[in-house]
Amino acid sequence: MNYKMIGRFVGKILLVEAIFMLPALFISIYKGEDDSVFGFVCSIIVTTLLGLSLVLGCKNAKKVFYAKEGMVCVAVSWFLISFAGAFPFYLSGEIPMFVDALFETVSGFTTTGASILPEVESLSMGLIYWRSFTHWLGGMGVLVFVLAIANGDKSRGGFAMHLLRAESPGPKVGKLVPKMKNTAEILYGMYIILTLLDFIFLLLGGMPVFDSLCTAFGTAGTGGFGIKNDSMAGYSPYLQNVCTVFMLLFGVNFSCYYFIFIGNVKDIFKDEELRLYLGLVTCSILLITSDIYKLYDGVGEALRHAAFQVSSIITTTGFATTDFDLWPSFSKMILMLLMIVGACAGSTGGGFKCGRALLIFKNLKRNIKHSLHSKSVEVIRVNNQVIEEKVLETTNAYLAAYVFIILASIILISLDNFSVTTNITAVLATFNNIGPGFDAVGPTCNFAGFGVISKLVLILDMLAGRLEIFTIMVLFLRSTWRYK
Repeated sequence: MNYKMIGRFVGKILLVEAIFMLPALFISIYKGEDDSVFGFVCSIIVTTLLGLSLVLGCKNAKKVFYAKEGMVCVAVSWFLISFAGAFPFYLSGEIPMFVDALFETVSGFTTTGASILPEVESLSMGLIYWRSFTHWLGGMGVLVFVLAIANGDKSRGGFAMHLLRAESPGPKVGKLVPKMKNTAEILYGMYIILTLLDFIFLLLGGMPVFDSLCTAFGTAGTGGFGIKNDSMAGYSPYLQNVCTVFMLLFGVNFSCYYFIFIGNVKDIFKDEELRLYLGLVTCSILLITSDIYKLYDGVGEALRHAAFQVSSIITTTGFATTDFDLWPSFSKMILMLLMIVGACAGSTGGGFKCGRALLIFKNLKRNIKHSLHSKSVEVIRVNNQVIEEKVLETTNAYLAAYVFIILASIILISLDNFSVTTNITAVLATFNNIGPGFDAVGPTCNFAGFGVISKLVLILDMLAGRLEIFTIMVLFLRSTWRYK
C-alpha cells in the first residue's frame, strides 16, 4: 500500500475543499451572519492545515498507484471531506449535534438530498449556499475535479484511471480520450456548461439569482436539497418544467454529450441504455398520469407533476412539487421501482443504474436459453459490443452486495420502531442517493426522528451508494492495508 501517495492526494482534496468554502464565507460576511462566519473561518483554517500537512509530509511519495490504492484514496477522501464539510454547520451552532451535521453534509456530497432539518429556511444564507454547493461538487466527483486541474498523469501506476474508476458510477468506466486529464476536463466542462444553461433558464423564469444558483447546483448534481420548505412546489410551472428537463439531462451518460460534441449523433440513439432510460421515463409518466389525474385540476397539471416526480426519482434528485406520499399505491410502487433502477451509468444520478439492469436482464435471458440448449454458446452484446464475462461477474457481485446491504440496513434501523414502509424507503432513498422516501420520511418529512445508530447506518449507506459499494467495502478487508 502506497500510503504516502494516498496521503498526498487526500491532502490536495482537502485544500480544494477549503477553497470552495470561501464563497460561502463571503456570503456569510456580506449578510452579517456572525455565527456562520465563525464556523467557516474555523473550518477553512483546520481543513487547510490538515491538507498542507498531508501534502508536505508525503511529498516524497513513490508515484506507483494501483487499483487498491485508488479505491482507498477515494473512500478516505470522501470520509474526510464529509467530516470537514460538516464543521461549518456544527461550529455555527445551526445544527448543534455533530452526527446531524455529518448526516446533512454526507447527504449533500453524495447528492442524496435526505435532510434532518425540520425547517430549511431557518438556515443562514451562507450555510444554505454551502449545503447546495456540496451537491454540485459531489455530483461529478471531487477527485475528478482535482484530476481535471492536475498537471497530468506522469505516474507509472496510472493513478488517474484508478481514481476515476473508483469514484465514477459503473458498471464500466473508461476514457473518452487517451489522456485521463483530458477526459476529466471534458467531463467537468460539459458539467459546467449544462449547469450554466440550467441557471440561465431558471433566471429567465423569474427565479431570484440566489435561488437559481442553489437550484441549479441541486439539479446538476441530482441532489435535491431545496432552499424552501416546500422544495419546488412554490415555484411556477415553467420553473418546475425547466427542472424536469434538466434533471433528465443530468441523468444521461455524459459520454452521449461528448459524442454530440464530436458530431457522432446517430450512435446516441442506438445506445441501448439510453433507450431503456427514456422508455422507463415515458411509460412511468403515462401510467402515473392516468392514475392520479383525478387528484388534480385536469390532465395537464397531473402530467406536469407526474413528469417532475418521475424525473426527480429516476435521476435520484429528490426535488418535489407535490406530496407524492398521498398518491395511490400504484403510482407509489412505480416510484419505488424507479428508486431502485436509477439513472444511466456515467451520469450524476444514483441508483442501481440502467446499464446494470440491462446487463442483468440480458444475462438472465442467456441463462434461460442455456437451460434449454446446454451446448449453446452465446455472448452478451450491448451497443453491438461484446461484454466481457468479468464485467458480468462484477455486476452479479454488485447485485448480491446491493441486496445484502439493503436488507442489513433495514434490519438495523428497524430498532427505532418506525413503520415497515418508513424503514424500507429510508434505506432505498439513502442507499440509492434519492432523498425522500414514503411515510415518516416522505417529501414533507425528514430523517431527524431516527436515532444516532440509524443515522450512522444511513450515512454509510449514502457513501456506499455514491461510491458504488466496493470502494467502501475494501476498507474493511485486512488485505487492503498490507504494505505490499
